[in-house]
Amino acid sequence: MDRRLFLASGLALAACSATPKSPKGPVLPLTLDQAFVGRKTGAGAFRIWLTGETRSFTARLHGSLSQDGTRLTVVEDFDYDDGQKNRLTWVFDRTGPNGWTGRRDDTVGMATVTEQNGEIRLAYTADFKSLSGATRLGFQDVIYRTATGLVVNDAVVTRAGIPVGSVRFEIQG
Repeated sequence: MDRRLFLASGLALAACSATPKSPKGPVLPLTLDQAFVGRKTGAGAFRIWLTGETRSFTARLHGSLSQDGTRLTVVEDFDYDDGQKNRLTWVFDRTGPNGWTGRRDDTVGMATVTEQNGEIRLAYTADFKSLSGATRLGFQDVIYRTATGLVVNDAVVTRAGIPVGSVRFEIQG
């Protein structure tokens, strides 16, 4: 009985850490289309917690909103520090005043997006490609705009539901 309680507690703790925390300090309100319409550049890093390995990248983004405001398309061109290049395209469809669903070239199923309290929450599963192959990973992102106007995307990455790493991506306008 004690062992089951220990395992259940550990799984509950892991589930809590699978969701990124809201940012500390003041943030400016942000919606998905405000974050991604237009041409943007950014830099980020993918960190694997167990090994401490970091994979850095830069990205160029180009987002466009349909004339009726119901579809957002974001083309992402990634350059990784290990030499790999990748182009991925998100297509988001508005589901209501504070929600979207979306797909990217590598997603498994649909991504869900909610805009609440000035931040954006994005959840999806993707087959993440690296030089050694593809790995199915879950992503729980929080996207927000700092008081200085910088757009930050912080994510917790899971594998088989267990948190294994994080991504931080800082986007310039």
